[in-house]
Amino acid sequence: MRILLADDDAPTLHVLERIVRRAGHEPLLAHDGEEAWATFQREPVECVVTDWGMPNRSGIDFCRAIRTAADRSWAYVVLLTGRTEKADVLEGIAAGADDFVTKPFDADVLRAKIHAAGRVLELERKLRDRVADLEAALAEVKTLRGLIPICMYCKKVRDEAEAWQAVEHYVAHHSDAVFSHGVCPTCYEEVVDPMIQSVRDRAGALHPD
Repeated sequence: MRILLADDDAPTLHVLERIVRRAGHEPLLAHDGEEAWATFQREPVECVVTDWGMPNRSGIDFCRAIRTAADRSWAYVVLLTGRTEKADVLEGIAAGADDFVTKPFDADVLRAKIHAAGRVLELERKLRDRVADLEAALAEVKTLRGLIPICMYCKKVRDEAEAWQAVEHYVAHHSDAVFSHGVCPTCYEEVVDPMIQSVRDRAGALHPD
């Protein structure tokens, strides 16, 4: 993952960077809230670890801004804070934080939080891919409502590969429809009944009374 680390305390930021690198991830550093927001807008960041109290833009305000981002509002946000009161936790959650790490933080705890963030992001990625597949499938089904090239004589349909196929095969391929074949009254009268009569006539000619 590309993880954005935001903290106005340089030694803390250095420790965060070392932990993230050792965990096998790519860190991006920001020294205040404004720099963090600018970096988030510019770089494809999946996870954010941000201090609560920073100059220019607080971690809470940064978190709120992330949740308004149209393209990556799903980014996972971990708040670093020494605040442990219930009201503070509720404020962080309301701002859109996914998790908290209490300062001074334990490196093992932070690594565990980042690992959990990776699992959540992978599930969200799969969900987004599934939604995209469903939207593509829906768009394909909707093409049945558009212009369909059909032969005026044999009634075959020309597909996307410029191949002609029976209309029932085309519809079945582009939707969940299942066909059950039958004979309408008009076709029975104009096609089937004359065929039956013809067979009877030939049989009568071969075996006269």
